[in-house]
Amino acid sequence: MSQLKKTIGPMALVAVGAAGIIGSSFLYLTSDFFAEFGLGGTVFGMILATVFAGCVALAISELTSSFPRAGGELVFSYVAFNRGTGFIVGWLLIGIFTGIVAFYVTAAGFLVSTVAPGMNSIPLYSIGGKTVFLPVLALGIVLMLFMLAINWFGASLSFRLQLVLFLAMVVIGIVVVAVGFGAGSIDNFWPMFDASLADGSSPLSQSVSFILPALGFLTGFSIVAVMAEEAAVPAGRIGKIVVVAVMIAGAFYTVIFAATGFVLPWQETAGLDSGTIDAFKVAGFPVISWAAFSIGVIGILTTFIAVFSSVSRLIFSLARVGLLPRILSRVDEKTGAPRPALIFTALVGLGLGWIGPGGLVWFLDIGGVNVSLVWIFTVGAFYRMRYKYPHLERPYRVRFVWVPAIGAIVGAALIVVSLIPGTGMELRWPAEYIMLVAWWALGAVLWFAAPRRQTPEESLRGLLGDHHDLLAAAGRDRAPVPAVSDDSGPDAGNRRDQLVGES
Repeated sequence: MSQLKKTIGPMALVAVGAAGIIGSSFLYLTSDFFAEFGLGGTVFGMILATVFAGCVALAISELTSSFPRAGGELVFSYVAFNRGTGFIVGWLLIGIFTGIVAFYVTAAGFLVSTVAPGMNSIPLYSIGGKTVFLPVLALGIVLMLFMLAINWFGASLSFRLQLVLFLAMVVIGIVVVAVGFGAGSIDNFWPMFDASLADGSSPLSQSVSFILPALGFLTGFSIVAVMAEEAAVPAGRIGKIVVVAVMIAGAFYTVIFAATGFVLPWQETAGLDSGTIDAFKVAGFPVISWAAFSIGVIGILTTFIAVFSSVSRLIFSLARVGLLPRILSRVDEKTGAPRPALIFTALVGLGLGWIGPGGLVWFLDIGGVNVSLVWIFTVGAFYRMRYKYPHLERPYRVRFVWVPAIGAIVGAALIVVSLIPGTGMELRWPAEYIMLVAWWALGAVLWFAAPRRQTPEESLRGLLGDHHDLLAAAGRDRAPVPAVSDDSGPDAGNRRDQLVGES
C-alpha cells in the first residue's frame, strides 16, 4: 500500500495553511476594494468572511483529526457517504487548486513586470484582454519546474522553505502595519463608511457585499487537511491548526487593510493604481512600499508551494482508490514523494498556464462555486459522521455542533448569487458557465471511464490505511472505543490494535 512519509512539523504545517491562503493580489486590489466597499466595508467584510470560513474549518478540523490522510475533504466525503461523493469532492478540489497553480504560471511574471517593465516584451498572444509576453511565460515555466524540483525529494524541503517564507512574510507584515498605524492618523481612517459608495448603501450592506470577494482570499485553508498524512504532528493538533490557519490569514488581511487606511486617507487610496503599495509610497514611505511589494512576491511563492503540493496529493489519493490511473499513486520508497502525481501536476499546470491571467481568471471565478459546493459536502460529512460513527475517535471535537451549519448555509447562498443572473456577483456569461459545466462533465467522463478494479471496501481500506479498522469499530452498533492520543508514546499503535480487537 502506498504510504506518504511524515516529514512536516507543526510550525511548517501552520505555514502550509496560513501562508498557503495569503496571496498577493489583495495588496493591489485594496484601491478597488476601498472604492467599491469603503474602508469599513472592506475591514468588517473580511472579519465576517473569516468567521464564516472558520465555521467550515471547524468541521474540517474534527474530521482531519479522525482521518489524517492525504486528500482531506475527499476522504471525509468518501467515508461519510460513498465512493461517488468522494470522487465528486476530489474532482472539485482538483479544479479549484489546478486553476490557482495555472494562474501563477503567468501571475508571477506580471507581478515582477510592475517593477521590471522589460518583462512586457516579445508579445505572444492575447486571451481575455490580457497579452502574454515571452519573458513572463518563461519565468512561469521556470517557477513551475522549481516547484517540481523542491517536491521531488519529499515534502520536507518544500515546507521548510514554506516556513522560512512565512516567517519572513509575518516580520515584513509587522513592519508595514507598525508604520501604517504609527505614522498614520485616525483622521485618515475615519469615517470608515461613505454613503456615496455603492449607491448609498448602508454600512452593513457594504460589509456584507465584501464577504464574497473576501472568501475568495481565504480559499485554501483545507490544504492542511489535504497534507495531513505527511504531518509529523498529533492528530488533535492537526485539527486545531486548520482553524488557526484561517484565523491567522484573516487577521493578516484585516490589519493590512486597516494600516493602509491609517497611513493615507482611504478615499485617496481608492483612486490609486496599486492599493497598499502605492498608498505607502504616496504617504512618503517608499521603503515600506517596497516591503509591501515583497509580501506580494512571497505570497505568490507560498501559495504556489502549498497549492502545487495539494493538487499532487489529491491526484495521488484518487489514484490510490482506483479512480485515476494507478501509476499516479506510486510513491518513491526512499523519499516518500508521489513523483508520478507531481509530474502530472506540473504538466497540467503548464498546459493550462499558457492561457494567461486573462483567461485563467475564469478558472478562479468558477473555483468560487466549486469551493462552496465542497463546503456543503464537507459540512454534510461532518454531521453524517457524527450520526454514522458516534464512537469514532475524535482527538479534536467541535463543541457547538451547530456552528459548521452556518458555513454550509453561506456556501449555498454563494452558489445562488454566483449562478443566478442579475445578482451583480454572477459568473461571466457565457464563458464561465460553459467552463463550469465542462469541468463537471469531464469529471463525469472520468468517473464512468474508471476501471473499478477495486471493490468499494478495498478502496476504502486503501484510502484510510491503518484507520480503517478503527472506523469499523466505531459504528452505531458497536461499543465506544476509548480514545488513544497520537502522541501517547511508541506503543500507541499496538494499544490501538488491541482496542480494536477488544471492540
